[in-house]
Amino acid sequence: MALDHDILEQVSSALGDDFTVAAVTVTPAGKRRVARITVERPVQDAVGDTPIEALTLDEIADATRLVSDALDTSEVLGSQPYTLEVSTPGTDRPLTEPMHFRRAVSRLVELTLADGPLTGRVLATTADGVDLQVAGTKQQGPHTEHISFADITKGVAQVEFNRPQSAPDADETKD
Repeated sequence: MALDHDILEQVSSALGDDFTVAAVTVTPAGKRRVARITVERPVQDAVGDTPIEALTLDEIADATRLVSDALDTSEVLGSQPYTLEVSTPGTDRPLTEPMHFRRAVSRLVELTLADGPLTGRVLATTADGVDLQVAGTKQQGPHTEHISFADITKGVAQVEFNRPQSAPDADETKD
């Protein structure tokens, strides 16, 4: 839709290098419209093993102010009233691109492969795939597996209420 593309351009330039626009949708809601803008932290490279931090509420509030100011000063939405919603993609976004897997480093994911489902923790992403730490079974102990992006038909991040914490740095344990 041309309107979504125009809004995307306007919002992207307003947000600068601090945020990446993941999606823009405008839907009618009675006499108003709802403009939904999904933003996330920019990531320079789809390859890596360092977790990408989620945006904080303060950062989302900053993005909302920037988007609101940009839309209010432009004519892209016209004179019809609208409601603005700015958010992050959330855990229900499917993992469809290498950058999505890069953002899922340290997360538990469930992948659908040609030979069945596979669940594991994303350790790193490479140019051609993802490295997973797979839990052990009676037949095979815990192990790392490299899965090619081409072999993944579906991927979703799992919701974890007690995500494992990384080991503390040696400097943090000294008194």
